[in-house]
Amino acid sequence: MSNKYIQIHTTDNVVVAITDLTAGETILIDEKEIIVAEDVPTGHKIALKDLHAGDFIIKYGYPIGHAREAIKTGALVNETNIKTNLDGLQEYTYSPQPAHVLPAKENLTFKGYRRKNGDVGIRNEVWILPTVGCVNGIINRLAEQLRKETQEAGVDAILAYTHNYGCSQLGEDHENTRKILRDMALHPNAGAVLIVGLGCENNQVKAFKEFLGDYDTERIRFMETQKVSDELETGMELLRELYQLAAQDKRTDIPVSELKIGLKCGGSDGFSGITANPLLGALSDYLVAQGGTTVLTEVPEMFGAETILMNRCQNEEVFDKTVHLINDFKSYFIENKQPIYENPSPGNKAGGISTLEEKSLGCTQKSGTSIVRDVLMYGDRLKEKGLNLLSAPGNDLVASTALAAAGCHVVLFTTGRGTPFGTFVPTAKISTNTNLAQRKPNWIDFNAGVLLEGETMDHVCRKFIEFVVAVASGTHTHNEKNNYREIAIFKTGVTL
Repeated sequence: MSNKYIQIHTTDNVVVAITDLTAGETILIDEKEIIVAEDVPTGHKIALKDLHAGDFIIKYGYPIGHAREAIKTGALVNETNIKTNLDGLQEYTYSPQPAHVLPAKENLTFKGYRRKNGDVGIRNEVWILPTVGCVNGIINRLAEQLRKETQEAGVDAILAYTHNYGCSQLGEDHENTRKILRDMALHPNAGAVLIVGLGCENNQVKAFKEFLGDYDTERIRFMETQKVSDELETGMELLRELYQLAAQDKRTDIPVSELKIGLKCGGSDGFSGITANPLLGALSDYLVAQGGTTVLTEVPEMFGAETILMNRCQNEEVFDKTVHLINDFKSYFIENKQPIYENPSPGNKAGGISTLEEKSLGCTQKSGTSIVRDVLMYGDRLKEKGLNLLSAPGNDLVASTALAAAGCHVVLFTTGRGTPFGTFVPTAKISTNTNLAQRKPNWIDFNAGVLLEGETMDHVCRKFIEFVVAVASGTHTHNEKNNYREIAIFKTGVTL
């Protein structure tokens, strides 16, 4: 790798600029000098040979599209002269690949909270959840009052998570809301939960209690505001009791095998598939080798790289689930009369991502090389250890909320453009380049850009493992420090 450009795979017919290159500069590939034909921004691609219209553009060792027109050696390759190869629904064949050798098993532990039912949390927070958006104002006032009374002593945070749903929804759309709220109420990062309803909404409190199944009635309490004379007084009485219970909880040593990690990317650039996403892949392989669990989502950003995941499925049953995961999401696009293979966002294009295949081939590297053990539908909770796939869109907050709802303790979020947001579990930002980490130190938690500066993957991954263990043991991520915490529920169907 040069300090100015990188050829990711020996079969690639493009290289990626690590720094801005100017017309007339020379790059050396396999002892062949190539003159850069035009200015090339950081993260963008340069053609290594003359390409004819229709020729495949190869990056990561796979086609990421084809040339729309003739492209000269040394020319900039971007969305103006490259087009996706993807089109319509596809049929798939299961061709299992041999499993890769995973890292050695270690005996690492972190400091977490063991719950009554055996689940483990990495935070001990008091949450207030609304069954319906009509009571958002009430839960915000309740959380503010409890924080004033207690100064949050003895718990990690007191939080109200507002949303706009719970009424005027039908069918699957209504179920999405119920599932995410159920998953939140049962999440072990909460030491205590108050669920606040209105009384006339679709998402009725009585039915929601039944939907929760077996739950800790001491730690999860309910209030219907239409049935009490003073909802603030009643709510505070319940919260004081819940707070006293949660404040008694203490961290204990927990094996790393209990960790559940969500894998997410957003605002990508040309380095996402070179630095931060492969780093998450190495972390995923490490955690799986320890007996832990990782979850990959963003189904539209698997399009074009889905066969890599399919051929890593542990058996034909999981393969069939993965095929449905992909084709069901494609059908969702078709039913809504939208293109399946929409090009990446303006920010992705500006960062050097030209087609969905290019985005996907970088995105799926977050899953490492492990066997795919299970596939979850939206709102499902984790059942199998190891690498899981989860149905959710690419939207950052919707997908991160879905990962947390599945049971992930933390979401690891790679970014080449930067973002401040967080969902209801710690949401750590991993930058793809050092410039971003230096410009946004109040957003970025870990810099993977050092992989472009001579540091080895083994060395950086070891530091990253230490970082993740520290977060699991209580070190706050920047979204927590800044109190940037939200949820977003996947909206489908009509609103009454």
